[in-house]
Amino acid sequence: MATGSNRVRLTAGRVDAFACPPDRAQAFLWDTEAPALMLRATPSGRKTYAFEGRLKGATIRVNIGTAADWTLDKARKRAAELKQMIDSGTDPREVERQKAAEAAAAKAEQAAKALTVGDLWPSYIANGKPKRREAWKPRYLADLQKMAAAGGEKKKRGTGLTRPGPIFPLLAKPLAEINEDTLKVWHDREAKAGKHQAARALMMFRGFLRWCAGQREYRDLVDSDAGRAPAILDTLPSIGESRRTDALESAQVAGWWSGVMQLANPVASAYLRTLLLTGARREEVAALKWEHIDFRWCKVTLADKVGDTRTIPLSAYLAWLLGSLPRKSEYVFASVSKSGRLTDPRSSHQTALKSAGIDHLTIHGLRRSFALLGEAAGAPAGAIAQVQGHRPSATAEGYKPRSIDALRPYVEQITSHVLSLAGVKFEPVDEPGTLRVVA
Repeated sequence: MATGSNRVRLTAGRVDAFACPPDRAQAFLWDTEAPALMLRATPSGRKTYAFEGRLKGATIRVNIGTAADWTLDKARKRAAELKQMIDSGTDPREVERQKAAEAAAAKAEQAAKALTVGDLWPSYIANGKPKRREAWKPRYLADLQKMAAAGGEKKKRGTGLTRPGPIFPLLAKPLAEINEDTLKVWHDREAKAGKHQAARALMMFRGFLRWCAGQREYRDLVDSDAGRAPAILDTLPSIGESRRTDALESAQVAGWWSGVMQLANPVASAYLRTLLLTGARREEVAALKWEHIDFRWCKVTLADKVGDTRTIPLSAYLAWLLGSLPRKSEYVFASVSKSGRLTDPRSSHQTALKSAGIDHLTIHGLRRSFALLGEAAGAPAGAIAQVQGHRPSATAEGYKPRSIDALRPYVEQITSHVLSLAGVKFEPVDEPGTLRVVA
């Protein structure tokens, strides 16, 4: 116990009256009601409550707070809590250090999440040069700077002011909020002004995301795959005429189907077959959740590109196929990616194409294949278009929307035709959930 200390039952009056003698550096007044509680006074008039106890043979002292901020009752209660910690073998100082560390980490995390693309873009320009190169190519560096320029400057040629670069709108966004959805909205907006310029800006911004992912302090904030989301890639300008007309020929269906069935990833295999049997857009199927499937009435609701949603019949085979998938998450086609669902099936599709000996077929080509195979199966163009989610005015038939029951025979007709070409014999049985496929 420190010099100049004594023990009494502390009261509000004694706390107020207690003072440190002018010839001493400090004085202590111990409480008899809470023996581990002390009141410390200094010549300046400052009075502080503190706790003192012994832990593992050593004396430890923990500051509680000033008498101006803490009432006597609260100080006693806090001293009792600290004593309980020590009695259980816990060092209160270590607990406080841990809390401080957690608070600092939380504050740092919050600050990191507030970092915007604009905060990091100058660092990327300064340090993001490609590997194995001493510096950016001058032309590419100029393009990077132009893409992110704020605009509003007088044009060097002609009259008027320059418009902001395509990347400029992204600079104000927090890095942690850059994802597939924000990039899709941004790219679609920029593509209205110039689709090729928007595509080039996307490629450049993907380089920025890769650089961020390579920095230890930013990698947890960035989704480096956001710029490669199918919803965005499918809207990029096509390269070559074949990308707009590719589709499976009837004679290729069996080989394609066999290649897909041999994929090591059963989720990717089911996903690709679902695309062919529904004619849906790749992102519509990838975003499919279990809650969107009605196995009882055999129908499925898709997030439509044209409208909010559309509901189509679920063929008996497709109900069996989807029902056989494990329910690992809310998504039907689940994966371990950040989004929790299948995002880029192209590598799996390429493996299947190689196995089948098919030189070229895009994922979107499966959508065209559904339309062509549906016509070969004898389904009306309007029914095919409605299942695929085309606007009525976009088809030659100018169809009137059919009910689910009216569409169902045509969906089964198309599915049967595809399975026949694939060499698959499907045998549904009476009891729901026990459908089976006989190869």
